[in-house]
Amino acid sequence: MNIANKITVSRILLIPIFMFFMLIDVPYNMEIALIIFLIASITDKLDGYYARKYNLVTDLGKFLDPLADKLLITAAYLIFIELGRIQAWAVFIILAREFAVTGLRGIAANRNIVIAASNMGKYKTVTQIITAVILFLDNYPFSILNIPMDMILIYVTLLITIVSGADYFLKYIKAVENGI
Repeated sequence: MNIANKITVSRILLIPIFMFFMLIDVPYNMEIALIIFLIASITDKLDGYYARKYNLVTDLGKFLDPLADKLLITAAYLIFIELGRIQAWAVFIILAREFAVTGLRGIAANRNIVIAASNMGKYKTVTQIITAVILFLDNYPFSILNIPMDMILIYVTLLITIVSGADYFLKYIKAVENGI
């Protein structure tokens, strides 16, 4: 297993650790969970950097990297439901998009169609992480100013999530129409 894949696996292994801290009742538990979440989020860029720079792209990495991203966001958002910081319907939309795009990419691969990751998908990931950070902080410092930044970011994240999902479907339809 190369260094890029090891970094990806480390991201997956950090998930239960930050979940543990999210759920226990000790001083600074959410701050500790947030730091672990941020470290895990940063590894997404790090593994991609190593994979591209040192030509370490593997089928295992192509599978594990998006899986690790989805597991990281899913774990955080599911606990945010439990903590009452996000509505279940919003998380359902996020998860539905992830399942739909993953399924679509599998169908495309069976037809030898490659649907490359788009900038919209990257924006989606970034907004999901930023929203998670604000949810970790329970809307601080915006709560001091009575600004519902957490809710604003949830809706922005949902919009970008839906648009990026539609982008994948449009790319697939275009590829099929062009006989690729």
